[in-house]
Amino acid sequence: MTLQTLQKVDHSALKAHQLFIISLGVLAFIFNQPVVAAFVALMMGLGAVLKKPGFGFIYSFLLKPRGWMKPDVLEDNPEPHRFAQFVGFLFMAVGSAALFLGAAVLGWILVWIVVVLASLNAFGGFCVGCAMYYWLVRLNVPGFGKQPPAGTFPGMKPGAGVTA
Repeated sequence: MTLQTLQKVDHSALKAHQLFIISLGVLAFIFNQPVVAAFVALMMGLGAVLKKPGFGFIYSFLLKPRGWMKPDVLEDNPEPHRFAQFVGFLFMAVGSAALFLGAAVLGWILVWIVVVLASLNAFGGFCVGCAMYYWLVRLNVPGFGKQPPAGTFPGMKPGAGVTA
């Protein structure tokens, strides 16, 4: 493994982002509101462009200052998380488009894939998009170059107890 510089990543900001994706995705489905799914896609897309969790501002300006969520800053690579958010954006955007075009089954399946994977990350500490990023590294795909933090299984939250 090559020597790499890890950065400080606040996993509480990531978790807050995931919790909003889950909540809004479920509400969009329950109330059959494709516009809510489209809003989630928009926020995820903006987050991917700005290189921040799309709903991270809620954590920064509401949840953390009020003490409702405590920072969980870990040495990690932010790139896999950004990649995961971009992949989630793609699924949510295509799902929203399908909903607006009348392909409800396809649309809701894509929205639910995002909701389930965000839940796996928020509650299980495993990021499928991050694991995909690390698989692309192993395949030597250009633009993907970071290795998981030492002792961390690809896709798992660093320090979660599962080692590579």
